Amino acid sequence: MNAVPKTTVTAAEYLAWEELQETKHEFLNGMVFDVYAMAAAQDAHVTIAGNVFSLIKAHLRGTPCRTYIADMKLQVHAGSAYFYPDVFVTCDPRDRASEYHKSYPKLIVEVLSPSSAGYDRGEKFAAYRQVSSLDEYVLIDPAKLTVDLFRRLEDGRWALYPSEGKDAVEFASIGLSARFAELFEDVLVEGAAELRADSAL
Repeated sequence: MNAVPKTTVTAAEYLAWEELQETKHEFLNGMVFDVYAMAAAQDAHVTIAGNVFSLIKAHLRGTPCRTYIADMKLQVHAGSAYFYPDVFVTCDPRDRASEYHKSYPKLIVEVLSPSSAGYDRGEKFAAYRQVSSLDEYVLIDPAKLTVDLFRRLEDGRWALYPSEGKDAVEFASIGLSARFAELFEDVLVEGAAELRADSAL
């Protein structure tokens, strides 16, 4: 994971600088991180993110919720961090008034890559947990064909709901049950054929 520039910057400096860049960068703890350096746009990564977006978008059609993919910034910690989640959902009317970033996600989905997995599971999840509106955080691993869903409990703690032994993922925050074959559709990796076969049963 590469940080640019080397020195720390303020959120305002980051936002002004980011507007001039041709590629996307995230901001955390005063450091700017190159999104493309962390996760190259591999076919499986892009395909899965597109599948998730399509499933959620169709499911939420006609509701007050909005689904965003890749290019929309998510503000965390009242502006102390900015990320570009692969997919996220907000149902909060306050986000309608914000044109360039959103602040009240209900669901966030990140598709892992070898270079970004530690960041997505560690520093990024630690920041996301501070967002009071967030109910679920989902990590999809294209290499292992697995899904780890973290759900906020009533007491504020987070519980892991792994995918082992299941054929569907329950996005309880938005009332959607998505089959693995749908999430991994058109992903050309080992095991994908078995998923497609299972979905036909």
